[in-house]
Amino acid sequence: MDKKFLDKVLDQIVNETTIDYDKERVNVPFLPSLPPFSLPLSSSLFIFSPTSFRFFEHCESVYGLNKEETRYVWNEYVQTIKDKIENNG
Repeated sequence: MDKKFLDKVLDQIVNETTIDYDKERVNVPFLPSLPPFSLPLSSSLFIFSPTSFRFFEHCESVYGLNKEETRYVWNEYVQTIKDKIENNG
């Protein structure tokens, strides 16, 4: 597993994720909809399997990651977004 590449993937997905503190929404790039899908700011939603399932599909189709690599990126992503929410950016 090339963590250097995976960290670049993580950075890209985090950069594509926006947090709207005023509307209390998180806009994620890996759920299908136009504009990007929005989730309530509650970070507990990142644990639900539909979200992680779409994340796994996204990482496989866009970045060519396998399940183990995607698991690493997912765990890092969830922690990063939770930290951003808790620290208000």
